[in-house]
Amino acid sequence: MIFASDNWAGAHPAINERLMKESTRFAAAYGTSELDQAIEKKFNEIFEREVAVFFVGTGTAANSLALASVARPGGIAFCHSEAHVIEDECGAPIYFSNASRLMPVAGPNGKMLPKNLKAAIDRFPPGSIHQGQPMLVTMTQATEQGTIYELDEISAISEIAKSAGVPLHMDGARFANALTALDTTPAEMTWKRGVDILSFGATKNGCWCAEAIVYMDPKMAEDLPFIRKRSAQLFSKTRFMAAQFDAYFQNGLWLELATHANAMANRLRDGLSASNSARLAWPTQSNELFVVLDKQSAKAARDAGASFYDWPVPHDMHQPVGENEQLIRLVTSFATEESDVDSFLRICGNA
Repeated sequence: MIFASDNWAGAHPAINERLMKESTRFAAAYGTSELDQAIEKKFNEIFEREVAVFFVGTGTAANSLALASVARPGGIAFCHSEAHVIEDECGAPIYFSNASRLMPVAGPNGKMLPKNLKAAIDRFPPGSIHQGQPMLVTMTQATEQGTIYELDEISAISEIAKSAGVPLHMDGARFANALTALDTTPAEMTWKRGVDILSFGATKNGCWCAEAIVYMDPKMAEDLPFIRKRSAQLFSKTRFMAAQFDAYFQNGLWLELATHANAMANRLRDGLSASNSARLAWPTQSNELFVVLDKQSAKAARDAGASFYDWPVPHDMHQPVGENEQLIRLVTSFATEESDVDSFLRICGNA
């Protein structure tokens, strides 16, 4: 009953097998191997256009270097007030982008409201040296609160970014979970809706250490090779990242793993919706759930071996958390089994 994070899950056997195969041979270093180049071309196929791809070791690195690549003096990046870049990355996006600022934008359930984004950007008129310069909008898909931007919502955010003359970045740490939940294509969820830069995450979805920065227009990425090297993210044996992506994309494995994680989350949702000791804090669509649980049930679950995180109550949460209740986060993964879900529900989902 491991629901603490999809980061807790191991690597899928196909990923491990591909890494073992790669470990027995020689190949050119620093991203110049045939495998590196083949996977970069695979990204072109997946996104239905020529893109520029740069492998990095962590999602924080992907987000931070994406911001660094568009940094401006006095630069300001706009994000949701509870986005990972502003809450959970120890200031790395600010550090790597030459002390640019992250400006929080409010919106319910983890999603920026377009009107709030426009109002935030309008606070920094062009040419006003005292306020600073808008440089980027970054959105999280799926969000930190388990919700997903619908395609039209992505377009609305993009229109505001474009009207301000700044690029739109998508933090896709759970990109595959959002993609399969929307039943759409990578192209449709990104560049066709105005996304310019993507942090493409695979580590949470069955890989060991595989993240990528994807530029929908390769011309935007001209400085990224130098930024990545300067930031100590150019791995000499990048082919081991490429090998993971090779197995990840083989026969649609990445979509299969995300679909399974989402299905296990839906199984949890269905069970908890019928519970008399728990309730869903707000609707979610990805592999994350936020649940208000009575403290006695939470303790019983932990005593039985369940792992999950207590979660801070968002300021805009409509239903209050009672004195004998607590808000928790549950995250499913490619490795979650139906028996894990059912065991948890027997403890916490008594109808």
